[in-house]
Amino acid sequence: MVLVQASNLNLPNPSFLSSSSPHKTTSLLYEPTSHSLALIHSDSSLSLYPSLSPLSSLSTTKTLIPPPSSSSSFLLLHHQNPNPKVLFLVSSPHRSGSQILLKFYVLQKSSKSNGFVRARVVCSQKGVQIDDKVGVLLDINHGVCVKLVGSVNYFALYSLSNAKIWVFAVKLVGGGGGDGDENVVVVKLMRCCVIECCRPVWEIKISHGLMVLGEENGVRVLNFRQLVKGMVKKVKKLGKGSMLPNGLIGDYGCGKSASEVACNGYLDGGIDDHSVLVKQRFVVNGKDSSEGNGCFVAFKREEADYLKAAKVPLLSVKAISIEALSPKKFLVLDSFGDLHVLHVPKPLVRSNLTCHMKQLPLTMKVQKLAFLQDISSRLQTVWLSDGSYSVHMITLSDMDTAVNEDDRKEYEETQSSVVLAIFASEKIQDIVPLAANGVLILGQGSLFAYAIS
Repeated sequence: MVLVQASNLNLPNPSFLSSSSPHKTTSLLYEPTSHSLALIHSDSSLSLYPSLSPLSSLSTTKTLIPPPSSSSSFLLLHHQNPNPKVLFLVSSPHRSGSQILLKFYVLQKSSKSNGFVRARVVCSQKGVQIDDKVGVLLDINHGVCVKLVGSVNYFALYSLSNAKIWVFAVKLVGGGGGDGDENVVVVKLMRCCVIECCRPVWEIKISHGLMVLGEENGVRVLNFRQLVKGMVKKVKKLGKGSMLPNGLIGDYGCGKSASEVACNGYLDGGIDDHSVLVKQRFVVNGKDSSEGNGCFVAFKREEADYLKAAKVPLLSVKAISIEALSPKKFLVLDSFGDLHVLHVPKPLVRSNLTCHMKQLPLTMKVQKLAFLQDISSRLQTVWLSDGSYSVHMITLSDMDTAVNEDDRKEYEETQSSVVLAIFASEKIQDIVPLAANGVLILGQGSLFAYAIS
């Protein structure tokens, strides 16, 4: 027998403008290590809650972040301290969008503080301004869309207008040692690399040493460790289309002198020109590296050949959501509502190794995807929403050994099954996983928590 325990959590009104102008919650972010929850409101303000107790109520301790905000993400700092530090990043346009403003909040748990506080940021790079009252100002055009994606010790910032992804490393350099002083948390910001995008990027996932970019008609897989931890080498007199030491073809269009450009991996933050410019569409295997740099994997659709033969215009399908099922397997949701399993052979030791994509045989069209990995189980639980009034809980078998042609058959037999369906009284806006057996469902005006046993 399946038991379902449900709880209705009261949503707050940030009321930054006035109490007579309520702002609805439109989406959610959840950090499983600290059980922290971020509510994104319709006026682009945010509410941060530490130590969520979903089956009771939202904590009275919260941090309000005023509008405007364009993107946000949680980030874990896990260097030498065995207990990772939880950061929350927020971006917003500055100076009419000519710059990007970043704010950093750190989760403090001590006798004097139990919540998120503003962190002081230090950085010695050109193009990055530090203002203790405002935040971190980047000389990057904000444009119409900016996306922040956090990982462990790193985060990526994508600007659609600039068609580039900036990767930064973050390090805790002062405070946060349990002394209870809220004003001593200091983090250092260091730029690692810049990726020049030839196609729009709709989603970014950084996990297990890989960066997966959601593009039109598929995904692009890059070796993230190699991008941020490559050997630092000076590059002199390189022209357009020349190959960088990390094996990626570069195109210098940022006003930098070719003699000042170096390979990635420079983390000290002392010189701004130490970065790598990557032309995505021309990723090749490097002469100075034993690892392949990446590959593009297209969606495979049975109806594509038929529509092409019938001369019917093909709609552009985009990868809009990506979740890491395991170090070698990713779950990809496309804009048509179909789910795909991406298998990445690891380690990437030869350039002729290719990734594989398989579409799951689901009848429903998925609008929202939520997943929280459970390393103790070979059956992974995935939460799917149709965007209307139902959420489905499915399980995927963890067939994670297919790294060559001999194991391809086992990979192709990856199975999925529907375990449970939850029907809501309100149209569903967002879902986030609390655990393998728990989920938060955001309706039009309510927030519900479900635990399944």
